[in-house]
Amino acid sequence: MPPIRVMVVDDSIVVRKIVTDVLSEDPAIEVVGTAVNGKVALAKIDQLRPDLITMDIEMPELNGIQTVAAIRATGRRTPIIMFSTLTERGATATLDALAAGADDYVTKPANVGSIMQSKESVREQLIPRIKVLTGRPLGPALAPAAPRAAVVPPPAARRGVRKAPAVLVIGSSTGGPDALTKVIPRLPRDFPLPVLVVQHMPPVFTKQFAGRLDRLSALTVVEATAGVPIGPGTVHIAPGDFHLTVAPGAGVRRTALDQAAPENFCRPAVDVLFRSAAAAYDGAVLAVVLTGMGSDGKLGTGRIREAGGTVVAQDQATSVVWGMPGAVTQAGHADEVVPLDRVTDTILRLAGTRPSTLVGARP
Repeated sequence: MPPIRVMVVDDSIVVRKIVTDVLSEDPAIEVVGTAVNGKVALAKIDQLRPDLITMDIEMPELNGIQTVAAIRATGRRTPIIMFSTLTERGATATLDALAAGADDYVTKPANVGSIMQSKESVREQLIPRIKVLTGRPLGPALAPAAPRAAVVPPPAARRGVRKAPAVLVIGSSTGGPDALTKVIPRLPRDFPLPVLVVQHMPPVFTKQFAGRLDRLSALTVVEATAGVPIGPGTVHIAPGDFHLTVAPGAGVRRTALDQAAPENFCRPAVDVLFRSAAAAYDGAVLAVVLTGMGSDGKLGTGRIREAGGTVVAQDQATSVVWGMPGAVTQAGHADEVVPLDRVTDTILRLAGTRPSTLVGARP
């Protein structure tokens, strides 16, 4: 198999050197060129024919967001991974880049003591994403759950009666911000279920993302805080670096946050939320697993189905990475496997409600 051809776009010579050195150490990757800004990158793409591009956000002449938009305007679908800073400004810019068509992002090393630590941070974050987005194999822990054009098995047999859902829980990762932006804003203002979401994101990013979804949605979307009553009308997004769970109480369920050990290399983790919801709602759960790398959500959806809940997975064709939904589907946990543009309608049908005119941003 030929190496993955990568172009590195960054105006910092130090960052270009770090990224180039790290990628060149992997025999499956070849750095075919670099660019100091988006204008230069656009001029080089046809010549270099990269399989994937890493892209800085803040650059002179043509920044990363503008460059992503220009690349997508040509119809080119080359995967693009953004480099971002862990700041509010960096989070906002990264979400803008994802909305413009970038596939994923990594955060730049911060507060590290040496070049070696910076390289290790880049290696851990970047190389798995490069391989997944270009369809190359990874180690067993992070490998995509199913090969291309995987055969979708039928759902496993149920042990009991399917229960009417009392809560909607959603899990997503790579490609999730765009997928959630196509799902959450289409839920009507009178949607009858509370909504809890785990999107794999670092701190700061989740708050910015919740705010962005809130501006687009009829429902209220917030970054989850501990101790808030859970009810219809609000979408709670798990904050970066905290697991989100459901705390049962006297007549009311509330949000709970903790920093227990990561699961599936993630905090927040989808499995943690799904297990908690299955227990707190006695299985009366509608779970949706959207695009994402790895297998987070597979065990949690198994628990939900065993308890009487219902599971929907995004299909392979519309997923940026069919890792998480693929793992759920291949395990036989998915009651339905649907394309992204049918996810919201499927949710409404399974929640026992009809599409409403009360859709879109609140006035």
